[in-house]
Amino acid sequence: MKDTTPRLRVKAPICENLIKHLCFIYLRNGFIEGKELENFFTELETARRGAGVDPSHACFKEKLKEFMANFDKNSDGRIEMSELAQILPTEENFLLCFREFVRSSSEFMDAWRRYDTDRSGYIESNELKGFLSDLLKKANRNYDDKKLIEYTQTILRMFDLNGDGKLGLSEMARLLPVQENFLLKFEGIRLTVKEFDSLFTFYDKDGNGYIDEQELDALLKDLCDKKKMDVDSTGLVDYKKSIMALSDGGKLYRTEMGIVLCQDSML
Repeated sequence: MKDTTPRLRVKAPICENLIKHLCFIYLRNGFIEGKELENFFTELETARRGAGVDPSHACFKEKLKEFMANFDKNSDGRIEMSELAQILPTEENFLLCFREFVRSSSEFMDAWRRYDTDRSGYIESNELKGFLSDLLKKANRNYDDKKLIEYTQTILRMFDLNGDGKLGLSEMARLLPVQENFLLKFEGIRLTVKEFDSLFTFYDKDGNGYIDEQELDALLKDLCDKKKMDVDSTGLVDYKKSIMALSDGGKLYRTEMGIVLCQDSML
């Protein structure tokens, strides 16, 4: 049967900006309504027309009413993400779906480790398909194998920045909300690979490839001294919390820590 669901038609860069705006609102509320809804529709109409619109004009109000009739499926006066996701292009649709499932860095890493079982720091295309399958089930989205393949190819196209057919942890972490992105918190204090290897090896006394929480305390203090950073105890706790999101049962592995702390990431 032919799909008759209405589609939003806006240029890709504009649509991306609108979706970022929507994701911010969603992470706070789970829906858009009232003034936020009017502001979003104003942006949408401006993007479509290539010119400003007047929200007080009768024509604008009529178009907003038509928009709500098309997309507010449960007629509650709100546009929920599940409603909007039904009519978005594949890429934006997936971003909304992903953010519904993973709202914290610890949840992100739990999902990541289910597929990066060899701790290589990346997911290969066959692992990515399973990852997306689990993700869609969690979001209660119906899909068939054809759609799953489409999602897999779309995400590879969006986030496989080096074109090697794999998704690195550093690439997939871009899907996290800014406040949960453990990579962003260490942007200003990255180490070279040589510096990181020397630091990690010093604290990984038994050479088993990971350090524990107590060793992390000393490592972070050493790191701040090396970078001549004036960080108080609260700042150290914040850094520690960000890195501990990567831990697996209290263990922090070399590969995953290297992605966060190395400016010359190998992925």
